[in-house]
Order: sequence, then structure tokens, then C-alpha cells
Amino acid sequence: MQRDKFFKEIANVNHPNEKLIKTHCAYCGMQCGMNLRVNTTTNKIIGVEPRYDWPVTVGKMCPKGVTAYQQTNHDDRILKPLIRDDASLKGTTKGFREASWDEAYDLIAKRFKEMQAEHGKDTLSVFSGVSMTNEKCYLTGKFARVALGTRYIDYNGRFCMSSAAGGFLRSFGVDRGSTLPWTDIHETDCLFIAGSNTAECHPTSMFRVWNVQERGGYIIVADPRETPVARRADVHLDLKPGTDLALANGILNLLIQNGYADEAFVNQHTNGFEETKELVKEFTPEYTSELTGVAPEKIIKAAEIYGKAPNAVVMFARGIEQQHKGVDNVSAYTNMALVTGKIGRPKSGVATFTGQGNGQGGREHGQKSDLLPGYRKLTNPKHVEEVCQVWGITPEEMPLPGVSAYEMFELMEEKTIRGLYLLCSNPAVSAPNQNFVRKALKGLDFMVCADFYLSESAEFADVVLPAVTWSEDEGTVTNLEGRIIKINQAQDPVGESKPDWQMQVELAERLGRGEYFSHLKTAKDVADEFRLASKGGYADYYGATWDKIDEQDGVFWPCKDESDKGTPHMFLDKKFYHPDGKAKICALPYRPPAEEPDEKYPLRLTTGRVVYHYLSGNQTRRIPFLRDMCPEPFVEVHPETAAKYKMEHEERVRLFTRRGEAIYKVKITEAIRKDTVFVPYHFGHEQSINLLTIAALDPISRMPEFKACAAQLEKTENVEMKKVQ
Repeated sequence: MQRDKFFKEIANVNHPNEKLIKTHCAYCGMQCGMNLRVNTTTNKIIGVEPRYDWPVTVGKMCPKGVTAYQQTNHDDRILKPLIRDDASLKGTTKGFREASWDEAYDLIAKRFKEMQAEHGKDTLSVFSGVSMTNEKCYLTGKFARVALGTRYIDYNGRFCMSSAAGGFLRSFGVDRGSTLPWTDIHETDCLFIAGSNTAECHPTSMFRVWNVQERGGYIIVADPRETPVARRADVHLDLKPGTDLALANGILNLLIQNGYADEAFVNQHTNGFEETKELVKEFTPEYTSELTGVAPEKIIKAAEIYGKAPNAVVMFARGIEQQHKGVDNVSAYTNMALVTGKIGRPKSGVATFTGQGNGQGGREHGQKSDLLPGYRKLTNPKHVEEVCQVWGITPEEMPLPGVSAYEMFELMEEKTIRGLYLLCSNPAVSAPNQNFVRKALKGLDFMVCADFYLSESAEFADVVLPAVTWSEDEGTVTNLEGRIIKINQAQDPVGESKPDWQMQVELAERLGRGEYFSHLKTAKDVADEFRLASKGGYADYYGATWDKIDEQDGVFWPCKDESDKGTPHMFLDKKFYHPDGKAKICALPYRPPAEEPDEKYPLRLTTGRVVYHYLSGNQTRRIPFLRDMCPEPFVEVHPETAAKYKMEHEERVRLFTRRGEAIYKVKITEAIRKDTVFVPYHFGHEQSINLLTIAALDPISRMPEFKACAAQLEKTENVEMKKVQ
């Protein structure tokens, strides 16, 4: 207690010519608390201090968070609008000239109007991201549907959190990434972590994870790699990539057969148990082992530990979600909590490690092709009418649902979509099957990109608009718990950069739709309209005012009115969001990965993150320390596999699949399966691992299968690329 008091006191001490701005990190869903140090003479950010008063991370920060402030005044910032004057150079950094905002806006409005007059409203598309504030995410959905009038809007959450959303909606009837606050995590008796390299992707969670063991609890990890958290786990379920559904069914079968089911909870609060019980019977430890490669005794031990634990939390991340059966994986692991009744109470439940900073809020309020603010559905006439009343349009004016992110690239290739407005996303690195995606981007008639750096995707644009970083604007985001928090402005925008919400208001005016946007003069104005638009929806933010967020250290949604303090624990009343108030235990037949190894491609390729980089790397690859720590990608190979291919540590080799190829340094490590190779995905151009990944889509979430495909390695003496057959 004395230590905490000391750090809180020194965190509030200002140095001469310096002020501290309370805010949160720009990167992952932890949204760690920080104070940005601002020079009061220059009004420039000069450093960062951790916030020891922030209850989620209590002063913890990772290498990315410590250096995040360096992105704001970086030399690579785009300071003025850029217009391409040489179309032959699309896909490169060349061929741009600086322009005024008026010239850029006039060109965008002219081309958008011409294209829609010739090809119809839906020839334009919007592709956005969830590293923006809730207000920007909300307004992007409104801009697409009201200013542009197009049905084609989707977002990069399709490559991140959409399977979690689909699984939670099916199991619970509502999608909130955690059913309990993060401050409960370390007090539970068992953590079952599936598909999360927690120590590298969410390192500021680790003090809570380790505390579970220190208190005498258990950690179970399901991962093809022996990650740092797997290395210390009580059980490491080292499964083949893409076989999580079999593993979850196998553990569920043991939980039922060995008497760990909570019959009273199941009978009173769930549906689907008997059907599921019958389906999972075939998933004996031996059969599950045959499918997954995990030893039967490990599966038995994991089920026993989870089953006996008085309290337990099932946690997962992209490892189980980025599969063509990601939604089934999420529901299958959620089944464990429902069957044992370990949900709807403190210290027990289900939680996801959210990858993007606003992965939760960004998917709730209108960026998804089929959703409107408050998690309302475009296919529900009542939901459409409620949003139309806020927007001032008629239901007949509301565009129909569109398609998912990757499917938009397919429509671009077909010329159904001819124009793109891209913001806060870098699909020329992050999308699967990159050769196809880059061809689709290059073939667009007209593309606009808003970003603060010239990303690999911006290189395909005809107009690039200079956006602000997170520290030059204000608004709210929703962290991985479902806690709405406040981002505060620390310095004025550099150069002529503008917030995305302001660009959209000004563009709407040029497009003749200003009457629906002109009242939005500040970020606070957008926030007030956004809260109103969410009112009454499942993701109800109406009561989460900026003042309340400050007073309470965040507000958990749903928060319905001024007197509502929010909802830290979901389902305490054992009422779920399906019409009958019950949760759904899902019977889920096993499906193998879309592409299994064969004689020509005998290895399994999986991808993921490292601690020093974030998503496509557009931001972190520019920070000197982070770049120096991990300057290029690598391919992890087991020693026996390396010996088979006669490969040496740090030798450059050719990795290839049916879709593409790349040259990587070999990293020989025993921390990976012999049949599996791993490459981080933070790198662009010819280093992008997504040149190789497959675009097999989940039928519900439309998530691509980033985590599993067939691959092959080859020695290359001269680093010469070969054509993939």
C-alpha cells in the first residue's frame, strides 16, 4: 500500500515547463494508463510516465507503450494532403505531390460524384479500422451510409475480432469481449488460455496471470508454440494449428463424463446440452489426440484441473479466432464455461485478449457491413428505424447490408466496386492472399487513404489525407474488458493534419450531404450524437458520459442512463440475451483446416505477433528502438525440421505456399512443433507473410484462416525467388 501511494504521488508531480496529460496507450486492447509529458513552451509531447492509478495495469507498460509518444512528432508524418499525378506509379511511394485541402476535397468530391453517377451508389466503398475512437468509428459508419449512400463498408476487425463476436452472439446473444473485469483475473483458480501468446501480445496482463499460480492456482495453455506463458503453464496443450475445435470438444467430453457439469445451471439457464453431450462423446482423449497431436494424458489433466477449479476463466485470442471455423472455436471453448456453470459470477467467465486498441467498441457502432450503432442489425426494420431517427433520414434511404472485408477486394477485382475510401487500416499488409489484394487495390479507378504515415496501402491511393495520431484528438475507446475509457488530447495536430471525424464532416459538405453532419463541430459533439445513436441497443453507451468515465476510471457497457454506473460483470442475474434468457451450448462437429499438409506442402504455417510490433507495423516499424529490437521477420523452425532440410540458424530460406512466397531468416527453436513453422506478420512489401496465407473464410464471421495453411521450405543459396506452381 505504501509503495502504491508513493508512485501515485510522484506520478502527479509536474516538472518545470512540463505538464502531464492523463490518457491511454494507442496500441492493443489493454489500453494501459499513461500520462503524456508535454513541454508547455513548445506544446510538444516529449515523453511518457505510467499511470499507477489506472486499475487495470497499475503502472505496467510494454515496449510499444513506452515509445508510443514518438509516433506523434515523427519525421515520417504526412503534413499536407498528397495527390498522385502519375498513375503509372501506383503501389509505390513515388508520384505524389503536395496539395491544399481545398484541392484534395474538390478532387475527391468530383471523382466520387462522377463514379456514382456512372456506376451507381455502391461503386464506392469504405474500409476502416478499430484503432480509432468510438466517435470516429461511429461517424465512419454514418459517413458511408448517409454521405456516400453505399452499402459497401467493412473494417479490419474482420481480420481480428469478428470470430469472437460471432461466437459470443451465438452462445450468449450478445458480444462483449469479457464477461468480467480484468481486476478479477488474478483472483481466479484456473486460467485456460487458448491461442494467445499473452506475454508478447498483452504483456501488461502477465502480472495477473502469474499471480494465479503464485496463489496456488493453475494455468493451462493451448498453443502450437511453447510461448513464454506456455513454458510456465501447468499444462501445455501443443496442438496442431487449426485443430482447436477438436481439442475443445475433447475437453468438454471429459468434463461431462467425469461429473464436472453443473446440472442445475445447465437445466435452468442453457439450451442445447443434450445434443452437445451426444456429439462430443466420440472425442475421447485418444481420438482427440489423433486429430490435434496433443498427448492424451495432457488432455485428461487439463480437463481435470479446469473441472475441479472452484473458479476459472477461459481466455483466448486470435490463435483460435483466425480460422475458417473461428466462430465454432469460440463457442466450443465457451461451452466449457457454460457446462460447468463457471460464468455469471465474479472470478469466473470467458474473456478475449483484444488485439486492436478499440477492437470492442469499433465493432459495435456501425463499421461492420451488417451492423448499426448499439449493435443493431441492418436486417431488423425496428433497428433501422431507430437509427434513422437519430440521423434524420428515412428507412428507405438506409443502404442494404454489404459484404465482409476480404469479399470487398473480390468485388473490386470484379469492378463492382471501383472506388475506395480507406482509413486507419493497412490491408496491403494485413489482408490474406496479398498478391490478389494488391492487384485489386491497384485496379481501382480512384482511391482515397487517410493516414498519418504513408503506409503500404496508401501507396496505392490517388489522394492521401493527413490524419492525426491518437494524442492529437480526444474521444472514447472500449478496452478488452468492455470498459469505456477516455483518450485526451495532448498536443495540437502537426502540420495540416486533421482528425478523421473532421475530414468526414467537411467531405460530406462537398458531397452535398452537409445538413446531416454540419452540426458536428467538435469531438464532443460527435460523442453526444454517438451516445444517443447507441441508446436502447445491446451495446448501450448512452449513460457513459465523459464526466462519468473520468469519475469511475471508465464505465462498463451496457450503461443505459445517468444513474447507471455500468456493468462490470455480465450475467450476474443468469439472464442471457437470447429471447428466452438462456445461453446456447453449441453442438459443433469438427472440421479440419481448409488446407491440410500434403506431399508437396508438408508443413503447417501459422502466423502471429512479437512484443516489439503492432499489427501491420506501419507505426512501430518507424520507432528506432522497436525497429532495432526486431528489424525483420523470421521463420521459426524446429531443430529436427531444420536438420531435415539442412538449414542453419539465421540462414535465409524460401518459404512458399500455393499463393505466394517470401525469403526469411531461419530461427531454429525447440519452442515449436516439428510439423509447424511460424512467421510474424508485422512486415510489408515482399517481407509480408500474408503473401502466403489463405483466404478461406469462416461462414459466419467471414474471418480468413490466417493461422493454418500448408507450406514448404527450401534452401536458397542466392536468395532468388522461384515461381510458385
